[in-house]
Amino acid sequence: MTLNLEPNITDPDGFYDELLGAHQDLDKDQSDALNARLILILANHIGDRAVLSEALRAARKRATVA
Repeated sequence: MTLNLEPNITDPDGFYDELLGAHQDLDKDQSDALNARLILILANHIGDRAVLSEALRAARKRATVA
């Protein structure tokens, strides 16, 4: 399995709205904790260490460019 960086979410706008809604009424610490739990849940679902490492590298690269 390789990391897919192409758009791949059905109804991306709907998902974005749902993601924002999950953060509604949370303070910064609660929001950060929700993000951390979501990341770990999705990482567990993916399960492939090589793909997860590739995702970390891609995210880090984009963080330093932005």
